[in-house]
Amino acid sequence: MTNFPVHTIETAPERSKPALQQLQSAFGMIPNIAGAMATSPVLINSLVALFGNVHGGSFTEAQVQTVLLTDAVTNGSTWAVAFHTTLALKEGIDPADVEAIREGRLPKNGKLAALSSLAKTMIEKRGRLSDEDVNRFLAAGFGKDHLLEVIAAVAASTITNYTGNITRPPLDAPFQDHAWQG
Repeated sequence: MTNFPVHTIETAPERSKPALQQLQSAFGMIPNIAGAMATSPVLINSLVALFGNVHGGSFTEAQVQTVLLTDAVTNGSTWAVAFHTTLALKEGIDPADVEAIREGRLPKNGKLAALSSLAKTMIEKRGRLSDEDVNRFLAAGFGKDHLLEVIAAVAASTITNYTGNITRPPLDAPFQDHAWQG
């Protein structure tokens, strides 16, 4: 197995340092997955820019976490599942809904179920949604702009999920209680 470094601001390539500093400000720490990503300035800078847009978009933070947790489960990213479980619970998502997503089921909350279903379907079908998939999402009260915004969230989480699956960074202490094995 290839080992990847988990960079700090001090050890990261020069072009990765600003992104790590942004993450330090946002989370009060640099998550290990970001430290691993920092090996590639292109990757870490792409992630930070995309996540800034996703988290500043039209979805609530609970809705964003629903999409990101669903994506992490669908992509089998153990690090990201633990991370987004922690954040989803922090955002007040019902623990039963969080557990349902972790188990590959839909949450009971209708809006969150529509988001979770769309995100999972988008990944599984590689973006080739049927009219039925689209109409089901729109019928839940979301707009076409929301449908396209989910693409940005899926893209951002794919960066994190794939990086976690390839680099296998250690799970940070704050997320240990929500460790997950797919």
